[in-house]
Amino acid sequence: MRSVLGDEACWRRRRRRPGPGPSGWLPELVQARRAGAESQGGGKPAGHGRRLRHGGPGDRAARRAAVHGAAGRAPVATHLLYQRAAGARWARRRGWDAEVDPRLPGRSPVSPSERGALQSQSGWVPLLLALLHELQAPASPWSPYFALWPELGHLKHPMFWPEEERRRLLQGTGVPEAVEKDLANIRSEYYSIVLPFMEAHPHLFSPRVRSLELYHQLVALVMAYSFQEPLEEEDDEKEPNPPLMVPAADILNHLPDHNANLEYSPNYLRMVATKPIPKGHEIFNTYGQMANWQLIHMYGFVEPYPDNTDDTADIQMVTVREAALQGTKAEAERLLLLERWDYLCKLEMVLCMPTEEFREIKDQDGWGDDEREEDSLTMTNIPKLKESWRQLLRDSVLLTLQTYATDLKTEQDLLSNKEVYTKLSWREQQALQVRYGQKMILHQLLELTS
Repeated sequence: MRSVLGDEACWRRRRRRPGPGPSGWLPELVQARRAGAESQGGGKPAGHGRRLRHGGPGDRAARRAAVHGAAGRAPVATHLLYQRAAGARWARRRGWDAEVDPRLPGRSPVSPSERGALQSQSGWVPLLLALLHELQAPASPWSPYFALWPELGHLKHPMFWPEEERRRLLQGTGVPEAVEKDLANIRSEYYSIVLPFMEAHPHLFSPRVRSLELYHQLVALVMAYSFQEPLEEEDDEKEPNPPLMVPAADILNHLPDHNANLEYSPNYLRMVATKPIPKGHEIFNTYGQMANWQLIHMYGFVEPYPDNTDDTADIQMVTVREAALQGTKAEAERLLLLERWDYLCKLEMVLCMPTEEFREIKDQDGWGDDEREEDSLTMTNIPKLKESWRQLLRDSVLLTLQTYATDLKTEQDLLSNKEVYTKLSWREQQALQVRYGQKMILHQLLELTS
């Protein structure tokens, strides 16, 4: 369990979506190769921080049924494979330009001006347009894959909850604010980019897929089910790659204590068991170090307390500022604090600097790797902090707890009474787990700073 300090901008950076990719044509969904094929060049594990993100919303039981049969066949073996380059090679063999989607009717090229028009802040538009086209194509080869999806009208992400219920149940968790930004961005992207493109190509998109509601649903599905190809280390300053939909590789549920890992190589995605999996046991992937508020927001489920060892409670920097201002006694003290705050905000530009510029400023300012300062903010060392530091952290925690609609005891009473808990709706239970996990972390901080 972790507590995270961060202002609103930092919060967005932790959740940053893939940026515009280099592809200028509607992407092709590439069929997986048969199981048992070998990878070329060996797999690169998708470790924390450079992982391929994927997941699955809503009904996890459906996935569980799909993978039970595979468990036990190969204790440490490749279960799922994906050949990324097959579609491009298939097109080239037929003499088609790489900028032509070989499976769209008429093999219509996307003009250079249209390629630019499809770029967006999310970088997801080409994939979403491909999905919209395939969903209404009379004989799409991807129909069996779409049949495995959860029912689009019954996705469980908070973006599909009534606004009043979302705000009431998840107040203080950060989820309502994240969802509102998502909805605003989705609406803007749809009306400014997606709908004009579909209307300009009526032979590719029937009227029934020209729907903001359907677009919302596909965004949620891509957010939950997609993979993201990692950048090479030398390309770290580039925009992230756009998302990929990989049939079969997306059937596994998430568990922090997982028994399978995703590996990446230039031509394949491989899901590899990390320990023997007995017959009849479920195969679990990991979607990364995800707090419960992130799981409910992106995938539509949470891990019940205390199962999620990656859970976090966020303390916004604006809250730290408010707590610091509360501690000032004289006007001169207050003005000095505001001056320090302005300086702290300017330091945020460091996060956007090119590597060489950052190293130059770091050397000039004499910054060093002070392990003692880093270690001082671990949970075990918080009681050893200076009294003024502990007081600031404590005041920040108290202000954060005030943002919730209920206190910790109310949540504990609901969780401890099984009869009452089982009468709660699914949404109420999930939201309760998010709130309770965050409050437990914050109350632990209160104890450490007392």
